[in-house]
Amino acid sequence: MQNLMVTPEQVKKALRKVKDPELNLDLVVLGLIYDIKVDGGNVDVTMSLTSPACPVAGQILDQAREAVEALDGVEQANIELTFSPPWTSARIPATVRAALGL
Repeated sequence: MQNLMVTPEQVKKALRKVKDPELNLDLVVLGLIYDIKVDGGNVDVTMSLTSPACPVAGQILDQAREAVEALDGVEQANIELTFSPPWTSARIPATVRAALGL
């Protein structure tokens, strides 16, 4: 059996399926994914939220972990939440910010 190694790009693509319920945009487009590290079957994702007081933080983190763990070759996904540096709308691509009126 071939041992598949997932890439950070594949992880990023999986995280595009997880949306912020308030903005209805995915975590990647919003610039909430700060870092992705792949070590064999283990994937570490460092991410933020649009607000430290996000009422659905647990749900978003669970969805992110589930999306990454659904990838072939991933045994465990560790999702670390950080607010350093704090997220700002400047992390959203300019074209998306314009469409949102930000």
